[in-house]
Amino acid sequence: MSGSDLHFLTIAEASKLLQSREISAVELTEHLLARIDAVNPKIDAYVLVTAERALKDAQAADTTLASKDGGPLTGIPIGLKDIYDTRGIRTTSGSHLHADRVPSADSACAAKLKEAGTVLLGKLQTHEFAFGGPSWDLPAPPARNPWNTDHFTGGSSSGSGAAMAAGLALGTLGTDTAGSIRMPAYFCGIAGVKPTYGRVSRRGVSPLGYSLDHCGPMTWTIRDSAMILQALAGYDPQDPGSADKPVPDYAMALTGDIKGLKVGHIRHFYDGDDHADDTVRQAMDQSVEVLTGLGAAVEPVQLASPLQDYHACNMVIMMGEAMALHEPTMRATPEKYGEIFRDRMMLASVLSAQDYVQAVRMRRVLAAEVQAQFAKYDVLITAGGWTPAPPLDGMSPLYVFQRPLLTSPFNVTGSPVASVCNGFSADGLPVGMQIIGTPFDEETVMRVGDAFENATEWRNKRPALN
Repeated sequence: MSGSDLHFLTIAEASKLLQSREISAVELTEHLLARIDAVNPKIDAYVLVTAERALKDAQAADTTLASKDGGPLTGIPIGLKDIYDTRGIRTTSGSHLHADRVPSADSACAAKLKEAGTVLLGKLQTHEFAFGGPSWDLPAPPARNPWNTDHFTGGSSSGSGAAMAAGLALGTLGTDTAGSIRMPAYFCGIAGVKPTYGRVSRRGVSPLGYSLDHCGPMTWTIRDSAMILQALAGYDPQDPGSADKPVPDYAMALTGDIKGLKVGHIRHFYDGDDHADDTVRQAMDQSVEVLTGLGAAVEPVQLASPLQDYHACNMVIMMGEAMALHEPTMRATPEKYGEIFRDRMMLASVLSAQDYVQAVRMRRVLAAEVQAQFAKYDVLITAGGWTPAPPLDGMSPLYVFQRPLLTSPFNVTGSPVASVCNGFSADGLPVGMQIIGTPFDEETVMRVGDAFENATEWRNKRPALN
């Protein structure tokens, strides 16, 4: 790879070059900063570039690498969704309400990545409070899809998806309450991992729905996501939802061998309960062929409940919890919110306590339905979305209510899920597949995703954005 293409290195590739001192962290960081300066105005992935901090981080990383004390993430340039608190660095949550907010402490994830030796390039665009977007009345314009800048990135981790696809970071973090890691991964053609609920601390991250929020990596490959997840995973007693579970060696799990694994295919979610377009269905059919060719046994799965029940459960719980957070400010100063967030929260205001309780009860039933499948299958698969990325202009503010999200069922269940690119439309827009596992078995989920990526051509395609 030429020096002009350093921005398209994977984390695994860059780590080897940094460890061997074939490139320096400063050299890599300066290249990424120049890339951001040239490309970010076209896609608006970054809302804040922390160039001075990045160069200091890179210099410290080079000192560590020179002493042979560096770990696999030492010197790796990353970006954070702008709802992760960063000490002394503005964190806005994409809202005028927090436009001047500067946290006094790092979020748990930001602290762990700093400890791992990463280089912070800056803060990435988010929908307002991880829900209200894409919107043009916020402090920064919506991020645009690098495969076609007239199209949507997915949300709410919009900048994280766009930055990864465009080569403006080697790794990013997103959050996921109804699919906000996996939807941008799907629309932007990257890899994303939503870990099991409780696997990664959410301390210092702006909440949307306490019982549904997840933090996780967004990268070019599943292997890269595994490297970041290794640094993030672990118990945090200061996060009430954190799980005290041992953290395995994720890289060791990526053997490339999935022979004999049993895969359940939830086709009815996207071709039965509702119908995805031809690009998505054909990509899923081809993905089944790839997994079968790798030695996995793939069978159709019919869940007792339709996709619409899972999505309704997710929406009621998420909106009830979000309204509980925002109601005081919404009542006092509704004009300070963006129009889309405000309108969506107005819908939340008609929910009753009974609605929320019934959704929580329903959640147990739906989670049990999915969990029962793991008595027979090692992983489940389904599509990640209905179509390739739609045009950004003219999207309905209520799109999340008009058609169920294929991602939301697995926030209801709290399952670990990987999103992988599994094809492109005729006009060059990516689509993707979800790989779902049993709680705290991210290893098998990523093992399947990594094997799939290595058996297909999709990781060799990059957007022609210069």
